[in-house]
Amino acid sequence: MILPISEIASILGRECLPRRKDDPIDTLLTDSRSLTSPSTSLFFAISTAGGNDGHLYMRSLYDTGVRHFVASRIPADMEGIQDADIILVDDPVAALQKIASRHPGFHGRILAITGSRGKTTLKEWLVQLMEQSEEVARSPRSFNSRIGVPLSLWEIEPSTTLAIIEAGISARGEMTPLRDCISPDIVVFTNLCDDHDEGFGSMQEKAAEKAVLATSQSVRDVVLCLDNGILAEAVIKASAGKKLTTWTTKGAPEADIVITCPAYRADTPVDVEYTVKGKSHRLKAPVADDNDLQNLGSALAFMTAYGLEHEDIATRFKTLRKTDTRMKVSEGVNGCDIIYDSYTSDNSSLGPALDFMRRRAADTSATVVIVSDMIHESAGGSDAYASMARTISLANIGRVIGIGPEISAHAGNFGKCARFFASTDEFMKEMSPSDFSKETILLKGAPRFEFGRILEMLEARKHETVLEVNLDAIVRNFNYFRRNVPRSTGIVAMVKASGYGAGSYEIAKTLQDCGAAYLAVAVLDEGIELRKKGIHLPIMVMNPKVVNYRSMFSARLEPVVYNMEMLSDVIREGQKNGVSEYPVHIKVDTGMHRTGFIEDELPALMDILESHGEVRIKSVFSHLATADCPDMNDYTELQLSRFARYTDYIQSRTSHHVLRHVLNSAGILRYPHHHYDMVRLGIGLYGVNTLPPEMEKQLDVVSSLKTIIIALREWEAGETIGYGRRGVLKRRSRIATIPIGYADGMNRHFGCGAIKVKVNGHDAPTVGNICMDACMIDVTDIDCRVGDSVEIFGAEAPIKRLSDVLDTIPYEILTSVSPRVKRIYFRE
Repeated sequence: MILPISEIASILGRECLPRRKDDPIDTLLTDSRSLTSPSTSLFFAISTAGGNDGHLYMRSLYDTGVRHFVASRIPADMEGIQDADIILVDDPVAALQKIASRHPGFHGRILAITGSRGKTTLKEWLVQLMEQSEEVARSPRSFNSRIGVPLSLWEIEPSTTLAIIEAGISARGEMTPLRDCISPDIVVFTNLCDDHDEGFGSMQEKAAEKAVLATSQSVRDVVLCLDNGILAEAVIKASAGKKLTTWTTKGAPEADIVITCPAYRADTPVDVEYTVKGKSHRLKAPVADDNDLQNLGSALAFMTAYGLEHEDIATRFKTLRKTDTRMKVSEGVNGCDIIYDSYTSDNSSLGPALDFMRRRAADTSATVVIVSDMIHESAGGSDAYASMARTISLANIGRVIGIGPEISAHAGNFGKCARFFASTDEFMKEMSPSDFSKETILLKGAPRFEFGRILEMLEARKHETVLEVNLDAIVRNFNYFRRNVPRSTGIVAMVKASGYGAGSYEIAKTLQDCGAAYLAVAVLDEGIELRKKGIHLPIMVMNPKVVNYRSMFSARLEPVVYNMEMLSDVIREGQKNGVSEYPVHIKVDTGMHRTGFIEDELPALMDILESHGEVRIKSVFSHLATADCPDMNDYTELQLSRFARYTDYIQSRTSHHVLRHVLNSAGILRYPHHHYDMVRLGIGLYGVNTLPPEMEKQLDVVSSLKTIIIALREWEAGETIGYGRRGVLKRRSRIATIPIGYADGMNRHFGCGAIKVKVNGHDAPTVGNICMDACMIDVTDIDCRVGDSVEIFGAEAPIKRLSDVLDTIPYEILTSVSPRVKRIYFRE
């Protein structure tokens, strides 16, 4: 959408600068890091619950050419600027929603999808199913929040006949403004589960809040599954006077559509039977699990409510391909990083993918985009590819490689640095890994172009065993703890031990975007590596056994000091290097008895610090020994009282404010009166719960260790498996070999049935000893084949099952995954 700033100001009941009234606005900007077109952007200065304040970035945006702002106040550094158009409002988010809710020239229908899970996947299914007869627009990825929804609406073109918009909520009162912003014609409710429960008093309250979406006067049709009674009751009550289309897979007799799926299959479409008004119908669809069946039910009911004939519906489902909505990041050849986005190939998803790429690329890294012909586009031909080329140009991409006959036919839009191939086969024939070096590469292709082949060619490691790291889960866990501390309290995010085994750089980059106050690493080398890759957050080094102080000073890494010898070293090296008031973090021992200054040493410590200007105390902290042990509260409270006393003394001896932090993940939730200036978030960030459910919600799993089946064979009872013949079969058994061994982090104590891994949702025990590079599992009662995925730990196989076998903690399992295991990072 493009509107003159004068019209936007009028929508908000405000005025703009007269000389700028005709300035066109085509981009609504809510994140300063996503800026690509300063002259046509309107920036909304939004304050978030995490403590970020958009007003702080207005001046830097102005300096880069932005002239239009919506804000709730004028920052001091913007006062007196005459050519900046600042529209003052009470609530910039409400203003954003009001602007985007206007759809000039749009006369199509809007479908809103809400529910706890499955919104994005269902949306992608419906795009494929409906694009044969409609010009479809949809929310980019998971743009379903109070900010994401209006940004999605803004992108709707006048030619669109069906817009599919996700609506997500996490607290009471959030759905009403989304309802008013979207004004949907049709609403589909997916399901109700315990995601984001902390914002609601009960499941009934959550269901009632979601049901608000159906109360819009614009809604004519509501689609609902009756299998969740709580959600169904709330939606039916809210949908009075609307046309309701209901469905079930559990035989609810009052449902309009009754669906039966005899079996699931991961590799081929399955037969699905359904009845409507007593009449039976059949179709084939890719249904591998319960989630797929849920998506099928919602899509089928929507298409029925939309008025499609059942023969047409069956034909469309034959062409449906499941879409991987995740964006993966992996290590490439020759020092490259690869971002693989198989989500789709169109302009609405290209912008977010380029934004993700720009934030991930190191400062010294060149950028490459490999993109295919577009699909799912309302605009066609030259306009579509001209728009794509403009989007890529604004992102300052180094070189472009286009694959496909359509994009090749529009090569003139992309400039001299672009190269084109008619097919993926042609690209693979003419280019090799040696054509790429020290670049960040975005692979973004429609499914039919099989860009997975290009990914395989460019990836550095070919090992079938991978550690999948969910960066969105990191964000959700961070925000959960963020909501449990005051806005004035900063979060020190622990990325030591290579991000608890997940890889420190990608985690650090994500946390930098989240608004962490500090990062903490274990050793100097970890911090230097993060600096080389462009991480600019303050970094404290927890165990700084420093050999090269000059490197520490030049990389601006802040050491933890826990004894007099170390303090003397830092002061001496500071004198040599001409350093003054260098920040250090003082550790005090309140009861862990590992390292740190004890109370008797504090006067001497402060005497030294007062007499030397080379260093300056940035913070003082301590470690709690029993914060996650509710049965040892007395000891934790003793440590906290000591910490208060020690730090009060230190503060009394300094003329500047010294930051204090003592709480870890468990302490953040258990001791809110001791949040101080900062808290340290470690294992909770990585999705491992340390407290009982009544104290801590179920955190999102971040890391999943997965492999595949590489061999299958049946053996008779009495045969033995593995070294030492330790695996003795007591029945005719089907044994699978998986390529993960103790060299990958699969502890030898996991052998001989000590643990079970997950294969297609079923437990499969280990058989025999764990080998260096492989192990065997019993899949006798499991429907599986070579190539099927096996989860060692993750969402289906909790990591605690493994740590309990070793009588250890999940930390050890996470950090034991070998560096040779490829890390794959993804966004949902």
